Amino acid sequence: MEAKYVLAAYFFLLIALLLSLILLWQPHRPLGRTSLASVVIAFVLLTLALGRRTLESGYLPVATLYEFTLLFAWGILFLFFFIRKHIPGNLLTVLVALLAVLILSFSNTLPSESRPLMPALQSVWLQLHVLTAVIAYGSFGLSFCLGILYLLHERIRNRELPFSLPSPAKLDHLLYWCAAVGFAFMTLVLITGAVWAEEVWGRWWGWDPKETWALITWLIYAGFLHARRTYGWRGRRAAVVAVVGFLAVLFTLFGVSLLLPGLHSYA
Repeated sequence: MEAKYVLAAYFFLLIALLLSLILLWQPHRPLGRTSLASVVIAFVLLTLALGRRTLESGYLPVATLYEFTLLFAWGILFLFFFIRKHIPGNLLTVLVALLAVLILSFSNTLPSESRPLMPALQSVWLQLHVLTAVIAYGSFGLSFCLGILYLLHERIRNRELPFSLPSPAKLDHLLYWCAAVGFAFMTLVLITGAVWAEEVWGRWWGWDPKETWALITWLIYAGFLHARRTYGWRGRRAAVVAVVGFLAVLFTLFGVSLLLPGLHSYA
């Protein structure tokens, strides 16, 4: 049943993506409501899939890369609902739906069977560590989409288009706040991870590849927030950092997990 929920969520995200693309050239209010409803249904189906997995396994789905990939897509959709009302038009829906589709497509290549928790994973600190990562990475995903929108706006601002783009100032403001929220939760990711590591391995930090790249990601966004406050980094610079920072997020999550073996490698 869980797999059917995920497949149905994937299907509704594809519908939302297709409708949002159509709406860019043919604005139609009922079609817009259908597009948003498709995203809502996909979110509900992902929630049901994660809930079903939790009930069947007896623990929160935080133990495998497949499970975190589902949580990653869920977090992006969850946070999308908070900022959508501030962004007119359908371009943000296009980008968010596309990103979620790509993440779920990748999850389909991963082993999905549920396994008993290893002793090292039976910790409340692991659950807090992963759940804060969901919010952090989801926020960074949205800042990435807003950064793409800003760069697109800058490139085509003098052209006549059948669709509208949010103002650069609004995009920049929302991008900043998404990055700031992501940074706050990324700080919690490092703290909860350190506590968990001390509990399980008897040390707070060991320069494991995942730890190192999580720190690199944190430093990228820390540098951006510092530069914004100190040197006034806004606009194009902020958008570029949002894109580059999210690439670091993707490597931290997927690249390190698959290419650089370590204590944090998923089984």
